[in-house]
Amino acid sequence: MNLYDIPPRQTQSYLTELLKSRNIWPKNKMGQNFLIDLNLMDLVVNSASLQPSDAVLEVGSGTGSLSNRLIENAGFVLSVELDPAFQKLTEETVIERDRFFLHRGDILKGKNQIQPQVTEKLAEITSMPGISGYKLVANLPYAVATPVMSNLLISRNPPTKIVAMVQLEIAEKIISKPKSKDFGALPILFQSLAKVEIVRRISPAAFWPRPKVDSAIIKIDPSPLLRSKLVFEGVKPEDGPLCFRNFLRGLYVHRRKNLRGALLSMPNNKLSKAEIDAKLVILDIKGEVRAETLSPLDHFRLCSQFGGGVFVSGETDETAD
Repeated sequence: MNLYDIPPRQTQSYLTELLKSRNIWPKNKMGQNFLIDLNLMDLVVNSASLQPSDAVLEVGSGTGSLSNRLIENAGFVLSVELDPAFQKLTEETVIERDRFFLHRGDILKGKNQIQPQVTEKLAEITSMPGISGYKLVANLPYAVATPVMSNLLISRNPPTKIVAMVQLEIAEKIISKPKSKDFGALPILFQSLAKVEIVRRISPAAFWPRPKVDSAIIKIDPSPLLRSKLVFEGVKPEDGPLCFRNFLRGLYVHRRKNLRGALLSMPNNKLSKAEIDAKLVILDIKGEVRAETLSPLDHFRLCSQFGGGVFVSGETDETAD
């Protein structure tokens, strides 16, 4: 039976009393920092432009406060919670259970894959009558924010929108431009697949317990048109984003090298320096430049020349920045 007939508003006093009554203490290592600024919670929900035809993927249900707000506006909510204590709490505090499903476990299977059970459940939910797609709307734990968003973005079933609270450093990196210190594999991947923007910078005071760094609400609008352009010889169209992601990872393993050196040092490279230079001449790109000075379009052109099917399965030890 649910504890409340009306979803409570998540204030600091409400949270402290609720968790104290259950002998639950937030775990810093799991990124358990709960949003207590109610205006910002409204901003997150409003920025997602939710409709009854939308399903929502939430990562980190916590106390169920945002979950309830999402259920009010969307057609269905799939929430993922790793912590058993908060799994139980979510089950008790979520009101409309007929349009809510809680996945008990991790959102990720390793750093490069969304948990298959979550992927399967998303496919099941988005095939329901009246549901046309899903959006990721979440206060993402800092440790998983980048792999969750990037793995969803390149998946064969990407979200139609992402609105997430993330570490400010991550948000600023995603929107960074060529020749800046933050520009690299991560922003190139995101900007090649979506329109990205920071909605609002958030101070630590908006959360309880307070994190040590600033956060931001980031909005990402995946573009089917941009995605359709990531087509490479020898690669299935649906695997184009994966190929591009892995190419970028390999290219930025040796970030301090010039472009020629970075290409020579890429995993699985079998080309000589002369062969690389010949391909760069075709692209009209100088081998002496650094990769981070080039545009996302130039990186696509590089992948077309140097990528190929090997980068669909090829992995590196580095995450996407």
